Amino acid sequence: MKRLVLIAVSLCFCFLIASAYGQNLDAAFGVSTITGSSATTTNGTLFPSQSGGAYPGFSADFLLRHRFGVEGELFWRASQGLYGGYQPYRPIFYSFNAIWVPRLTKNLSAELLGGIGGEDLRFYGILNCNNFLGCTTYTSSNHFMGDFGGGIRAYFWHGAFVRPEARIYLINNNVEFSSNHVVRYGVSLGYSFGGH
Repeated sequence: MKRLVLIAVSLCFCFLIASAYGQNLDAAFGVSTITGSSATTTNGTLFPSQSGGAYPGFSADFLLRHRFGVEGELFWRASQGLYGGYQPYRPIFYSFNAIWVPRLTKNLSAELLGGIGGEDLRFYGILNCNNFLGCTTYTSSNHFMGDFGGGIRAYFWHGAFVRPEARIYLINNNVEFSSNHVVRYGVSLGYSFGGH
């Protein structure tokens, strides 16, 4: 919840900056799914696939100059999955990217991006306490990741657009699953503040 509040405050801050300097801010909400390698078994240990599930999320970018800018996104699994058939878990993906948005036609723009971020795997049903945050009913396994991908913005009304998109996440030391990479693909609905 704290992360969502932080993202909302960041989006409002970026909107104010974009208005003040005439730059371009784009914000979107979308739903995706992910695919990964099939499950594997090594020395009797099952490493499940990270495929499947619905991933809602938010993204925003701030174009600074010549349609280049910075972008951030947060996507999480909508419902808990079962790790190994018994342990409830939920992955959360977040990233910060450099982005280029070249115009293709009057109502179409491409997006090309790449950057870094992380995967927060939350395993539920485990009481986890510390002196700073109190107690939670989950434990996290965090992994650094790189990502790259793109999308196509189709503007349909003023600054409103629909965006099919794809991302490849290269996850460092993703030992809980069968692969160190997953692909997220889906569609987002967004709005460009400051023109398109």
